[in-house]
Amino acid sequence: MATFVLVHGAWHGGWCWKRIAELLAAKHHTVFAPTLTGLCERSHLLNPDIDLDTHILDIVNEIKWKELRDVILVGHSYGGMVVSGAVEKIEKSIAALVMLDTFLPANGQSYFDIDPYKERIRAAADKGLTAMPPLPAEMFGVNEKDRAWVSAQLTPHPIKCFMGPVVLTRARDRIPKKVYIRATEYPNAGFDAGLSEARKKGWDTHEVPSGHDVMIDAPTQLAEILDRLA
Repeated sequence: MATFVLVHGAWHGGWCWKRIAELLAAKHHTVFAPTLTGLCERSHLLNPDIDLDTHILDIVNEIKWKELRDVILVGHSYGGMVVSGAVEKIEKSIAALVMLDTFLPANGQSYFDIDPYKERIRAAADKGLTAMPPLPAEMFGVNEKDRAWVSAQLTPHPIKCFMGPVVLTRARDRIPKKVYIRATEYPNAGFDAGLSEARKKGWDTHEVPSGHDVMIDAPTQLAEILDRLA
């Protein structure tokens, strides 16, 4: 059976993978869903110095110190920046990479560089904020039943994380299995570009009729895609 490491996006935490983790565990897979530094149950660690490299190290150390091998690494939204950077440091431990409704950054790009809604980040920074308040769940297209729960779980995200560039040397391209999954009910030109780039590179691609938080809106379909990678 496979080992999965699931990396959440901005404002989220490991909690968002609960349904997926249960479905994969039922297939006898091992699942880790760490929360990045400064978010959710680790929000007491929030400070202005947390950046993209901090979060990359979170995932590198999760895999290194738990001695995980042949990992299926999944990055959602901002988490795609994190896993892209992490692969550079732990390439040999990764068997498959899944980019879930995220950007597909090039070397030297930051989240801010490729975010179509970067003005939200700029506005928060102009106010002197060091952490960007979470967006309401409805802006992610979360289904109505889960919106109140998701909104209550979201926490501020360190702004510095959005500004730092990711350093890539094609390690991501060398991972044996690569998948891009696009949530079709969440308009985002940056994610459309990610899907297009993945197709050009010959990645396995999927389109799921879901809001941005696919793990919440379409857990069964997502779990089936992930299970087939095992």
